[in-house]
Amino acid sequence: MTTIPQVARAMREILTTTADEAARATRFVQRTSPLGGATFSQTLVFGFLGNPQATLEELAQTAAALGVSITPQALDQRFTAAAAACLEQVLTAAISRVIAAEPVAIPLLARFPAVYLQDSSTIVLPDALAPVWQGCGGSTPSHTSAALKLQVRLELRTGCLAGLQLQDGRASDRSAAAPDLPAGALRIADLGYWSVEALHALNQQGSFWLSRLQTQTAVYNPLGHRQDLLELLAAQPTGTGEFPILLGEGHRLPARLFVVQVPADVAATRRQRLREAARKKGRQVSARCLALAAWTLLVTNLPPARLTLREALVLGRVRWQIELLFKLWKSHGHVDESRSTKPWRILCEVYAKLLAMLIQHWLLLVSCWAYPNRSLTKAAQTIQKHALHLASTFATVRRLCTAILTVKRCLAAGCRMNRRKKQPNTYQLLLEMT
Repeated sequence: MTTIPQVARAMREILTTTADEAARATRFVQRTSPLGGATFSQTLVFGFLGNPQATLEELAQTAAALGVSITPQALDQRFTAAAAACLEQVLTAAISRVIAAEPVAIPLLARFPAVYLQDSSTIVLPDALAPVWQGCGGSTPSHTSAALKLQVRLELRTGCLAGLQLQDGRASDRSAAAPDLPAGALRIADLGYWSVEALHALNQQGSFWLSRLQTQTAVYNPLGHRQDLLELLAAQPTGTGEFPILLGEGHRLPARLFVVQVPADVAATRRQRLREAARKKGRQVSARCLALAAWTLLVTNLPPARLTLREALVLGRVRWQIELLFKLWKSHGHVDESRSTKPWRILCEVYAKLLAMLIQHWLLLVSCWAYPNRSLTKAAQTIQKHALHLASTFATVRRLCTAILTVKRCLAAGCRMNRRKKQPNTYQLLLEMT
């Protein structure tokens, strides 16, 4: 568990010593300047933490709060390739820090030493930045010449960002570094990471996994006979079932298959999405895919004594928590937006806003992560109000600790999700499994 003093020291080290070293290494700062690597990084991070859509004038005001006088025009001139390289190094150093909260008290999650959620999100960049971060090419907004992909592995119990990586936008999710998980840990990942070989590697580590089934994967019964999924599903009169299976042509990986028929309106929505995705690619959806859309199919290597079908469905829903993290970073933190059209300023803003979101996440961990009913959106809005206060106390660890403690007290007084009866929140479903 990380304490408030540890977070304060990490923040100061990253945004002072590390930032100054990065500025010299990248030649962003070549002579003594009031706006060195540290003050430049602090100006952008706290400026965007307070207002993710801050103007140059507002950023100049943040610099003034840090004791640096600079005009908006002079600040604009500092957004160069060297500045971007400096901020990237500072961001990389921050990513390497392990900051974790006290494990949240949810019994279903407490069955495992750790529960990892894996997913990615892409930030589209100007084409001029293709030499830095390569996109997929093409003419549509999702296939630009330049893009940055964020690979994130969130440990749900402690909130630790255990596997944040920066990749070219064109990189596939399966190219992300293979997770090295502790024995007994559980990984829940999207189908973009599906690989029987990867699941086999997790087995070898003594880890557990839960995933939607990639329906193109060969499925066998325990006797080794190939199974037709549609025939298997058609034989379920109750619309639910659980089967021991073997996955893949080569490994024949032992697993359990959970099947649940979804309501007609949910199936219709899924089919509409499949048709829309196929239309964009100039393809047609197969009848098999349309039929399988009526079912939720999950696979796991957890034994029956460790996980029931009902519990698996709730844990499968938990994967969306990392989607909510990305939504927080993009919709609230605006990491993928800029007021400028200048490529290097845009890239500087991306790195600075990601740094701001990391620091925001650290503050959430030591303030409210232990509450199962925490609202990260409400908490982020509260932290936003305290950004300038945090900046003004940044000179010493003691004053910064006092400011963080004030934030913690404010978050403890609110920032909770309201209980819902008709559509329960994920935390309610998790607690119901007790």
